[in-house]
Amino acid sequence: MEIPPPSGPQQPQGQPQGQQPQGQYPPPGQPQGPYGEGPYGPYPGQGPGPYPGGQGQGQGQGPYPPQGPGPGPYGYQPWGQGYSPYNSPAPVNGLAIAALVLGILCFLPLIGLILGFFALAQIKKKGERGKGMAIAGMILSGIGAALLAIAFITGGAAEFWDGFKEGARDASENGATFSVNEGECFDTPGGSLEGMAYDVDTVSCEGEHDGEVFANFKMASGSYPGDDAITEAADDKCYTLQYAYAMDSWALPDNVDIYYFTPTRDSWSLGDREISCLFGNVDEKGSLTGSLRQDETTLDADQLAYLKAAQVLNEAMDSVPEEEYVEDDLPGHKEWATRVSGAVTEQIGMLRDHDWPADAKEPVTALVKDLETAQGEWAKAAKASDADVFYEHYDKALQLTDAKKTVTTRKALGLESTPPESYEDDGGEGGGTGGGTGGSGAEV
Repeated sequence: MEIPPPSGPQQPQGQPQGQQPQGQYPPPGQPQGPYGEGPYGPYPGQGPGPYPGGQGQGQGQGPYPPQGPGPGPYGYQPWGQGYSPYNSPAPVNGLAIAALVLGILCFLPLIGLILGFFALAQIKKKGERGKGMAIAGMILSGIGAALLAIAFITGGAAEFWDGFKEGARDASENGATFSVNEGECFDTPGGSLEGMAYDVDTVSCEGEHDGEVFANFKMASGSYPGDDAITEAADDKCYTLQYAYAMDSWALPDNVDIYYFTPTRDSWSLGDREISCLFGNVDEKGSLTGSLRQDETTLDADQLAYLKAAQVLNEAMDSVPEEEYVEDDLPGHKEWATRVSGAVTEQIGMLRDHDWPADAKEPVTALVKDLETAQGEWAKAAKASDADVFYEHYDKALQLTDAKKTVTTRKALGLESTPPESYEDDGGEGGGTGGGTGGSGAEV
């Protein structure tokens, strides 16, 4: 690129260094002015001057005739070599644009602020445009950052994030998740509690419904543990949690089983860790009618006291070893007998400490007497030298804790007095889980 020479008279070719050309400058002392007000003007032939060709004449000719293309009458080099007198505008800085966009959208305000700083540095270094956009983006991003800080302090950000995650779950492509609360009854779109569940419709527990939620719990954070691990956790926890919701296990119909909603791999990645424990019909096409809830919200103080005492024994009975036959695991069964003996002792204390109504005192006293004898048999079974001795005391203990011995007490307290069909296999007070066998669940 060529740069035009500075304004002012040029040294004509052949003129000695330092010697002024004749006629090039006005004599000293004569006034000069712009645009022809002085003795010479910017254009030849305009007004009087030291050059030939006065007013009214055409193109004036100076002391040096033109020699083809070259300097003009005042020594300026004409434009050439592709150089344009109008320069192309400088490009707009990209970071400035990005800072402005992020500032307007209030999205990632801190990043918009940082981009604005970098944009100003690049604009100053490269001579680019966009300074106003960078500054505007920084201001808007600063406001957004301040609002975000206020939201975190007031808890608004947490609510927003929870809402965002819930919305993300609902929009999840492979099994959108949903939440169900303890005590709610619902229908599934397909009428089944098996397979994949995408949504449920909450309904009144008074009428027919597909399921009733009796507990919710969350698994520990971490990577997805796998379907088998989640199912195992649901089995273990749901069968334990049912007693806190349906304390009177005798009141559970024989056609009721335990189901659960569990996270999928996709919903797990969105933060879903919740397992919901449900009551449902063992028949896939069947339904439930009425609530199965039997806890402090539906029972009186005497009923609660009795069921809590009975639950102590039921939990101990449920801890039986996996080996069905005593001879296959005598030490394990002896430890189990020790637990049951301790549970019976605790149950006796709870029954004695409560002030029972008049019509329940006699049956409770008779029940305590049988339990005291049973406790001795369980204690002897815990010290058995072999399987035969264990069975001897075990059989006597089961007879003394037969569920039929509690029917009179239950009638006096207004509780369900018909033992479940499976009570003989469960031992203890005849608890069990109704007629259902094994749980199953739907993934959500």
